[in-house]
Parts: sequence; C-alpha cells; structure tokens
Amino acid sequence: MKKIYLMIFSIMLLVIVGTGCSSDKEKGTEKQTQQADEKVELTMSAAVSLQAALNDIKSTFEKENPNVTVNYNFGASGALQQQISQGAPVDLFFSAAEDKFDKLVDENLIEEKNGLDLVGNELVLVVPKESDKEIKTINDITKATKISIGTPESVPAGQYAKQTLENLNLWKEIEGKLVYAKDVSQVLTYVETGNVDAGLVYKTDALNSEKVDIVAVADKDLHDPIIYPVGVIKESSHPKEAQLFYEYLQNKDSKKVFEKYGFGNLN
Repeated sequence: MKKIYLMIFSIMLLVIVGTGCSSDKEKGTEKQTQQADEKVELTMSAAVSLQAALNDIKSTFEKENPNVTVNYNFGASGALQQQISQGAPVDLFFSAAEDKFDKLVDENLIEEKNGLDLVGNELVLVVPKESDKEIKTINDITKATKISIGTPESVPAGQYAKQTLENLNLWKEIEGKLVYAKDVSQVLTYVETGNVDAGLVYKTDALNSEKVDIVAVADKDLHDPIIYPVGVIKESSHPKEAQLFYEYLQNKDSKKVFEKYGFGNLN
C-alpha cells in the first residue's frame, strides 16, 4: 500500500510541476509578445527647413515600423541645441549647421560614431512674386527697403546670410534695413506677405513656396558649407528605435525624398 501511495504522490507532484512550467512558458511567451508590440515614441529635434522632407519620411517609416511613432520638434538649430544641452528629452538631433551639432558632441551628448553629415543645402535670395524693386542679384539687395534674415546667433541660415553679405561688403550698408526672424520659415513668411522686399533663405524652403521668386543663389565661397548633420542622443530613452530611424534616414528611399525637396546628398 505504501508503494501505491508513493506512486500516486509522485504522479501528482509531476503533474503540479509540469503545470507550473507550462504556465511559466506561457507567461514568458506572453511577455515576449508584449515587448514586441510595445509602442515607442521617438522625439527628433530638427531644423525647420527639414519639415516637409521629414514628414514624408515619417509617414513611410511608421508604416514599416508600426510600433514606433516619430514626433518632431522643429525650430532654429541653435535654439534646439540649447534645449538639448539643458536636458530636453530628445532621441535624435538633425541640425542645419555643423557647429551646433558639434557642441553636443563636445558636451558628450552625442557620440561621434552615432552621427554623420547627411544632406546639404544652398542659400538663395528671394523676393515676393511680381516684385517691382528690380532686385535681380544679391548685390541688388541694397535696393530693398526691408530685408529679412534669420537671427545669426541662433539661426544657421542667418549666420550664412551675414557671412555672405559681409564678404560682399554689403553688411554695413543694409544692416539698418534688416528684420530678424526666429527661423527660416518666418523669413519666408515675411517675404511671402510682402512685409519685406527680400530675404535670404534656404533653397529648399524657397522651392516649396509659390509666393516668392528665387532671384539669386549665393556663391558657396561666400559662406561656410551648408551641411546638415544628424545623430542619436547618447541618453535616448529608446536607443534601439532611435538607431533604427537614424539608419532609415540614410537609406536610398529617404535620400530620394531629400532630393525631391532640393537637398543635396552627402553620402
């Protein structure tokens, strides 16, 4: 009888252990599924001049990666860099100027290996459609009553504009006519609405407007190279997904989108 009871006890013990293991496996599988389906939100701080292109890329990226949502914080590169330096919760930074990006590398907020110069741009002089000011070249900018550029200290396009005007010995002559803007988009709006007679903006922004004419392209020798670096923030809350989007920006389809909006590919 003892042997029979012992056998029954052993069988019951095996059943209990087996059930527990099965339950653990199910829980493990369930946990893996939850992790795979976990929704992740990325934040990218990016120069406002990238807005149209990045919105296109976001659409295709999110279709291919349904568990990842990309949120953009568009603005002037200098202001965005300061926000990140002060601890803003950002996963990636896409700057319109190398010096703003390099500050974050120097501060050890972006590792060099996790950043690269991705696209380039050009600086152009724009005037309102049907302007009667006879402004045909950058030297003709002196004919304008009001001229808009981005604030040079925080807006890279404004910095390039100032360099161009200084190298053409026009800065002192037109400085009193300048209307400073918080970013390139605002410069373009001032020109579109006729609040100013001319403005210096990126080619990509000007191409997206039907209310301005591009009258001249600034010679590349007149200003620093217009290069847009992009990188992953070292303290990203979602490094894996941030790296995924960083690499996606470099693929051939994304490059075609940048080209469509007038950017030059550097890679």
